Amino acid sequence: QVQLVESGGGLVQAGGSLRLSCAASKSTNSSYAMGWFRQAPGKEREFVAGISRSGGTTYYADSVKGRTTISRDNAKNTVYLQMNSLKPEDTAVYYCAVRASGNYVSMSSLQYDFWGQGTQVTVSS
Repeated sequence: QVQLVESGGGLVQAGGSLRLSCAASKSTNSSYAMGWFRQAPGKEREFVAGISRSGGTTYYADSVKGRTTISRDNAKNTVYLQMNSLKPEDTAVYYCAVRASGNYVSMSSLQYDFWGQGTQVTVSS
């Protein structure tokens, strides 16, 4: 069992930046691929970014590519999501997730086994 706690969300103006953190309750040291997803009101949960077990490979949704960086510090059991040039359409609850059952990042939320409680990101225009 892995418990995840997200932090770093908040209210920011369009064009601003936020850095989300996801702390794991146990060592994720090169054990799991991890991902960030988001869900806006009335919409389905969607993939934002993912990172391989080693951190050597990253994936991004087209909607955030070029504005967002995912990284991980396995020594701290923490994954980060740096978001720049934020837009109002980035407003959502952001969740981190662990894929314990597979070796690679998946863009499907169904492939992830453990989830955090989410952190709200609100971007004002």
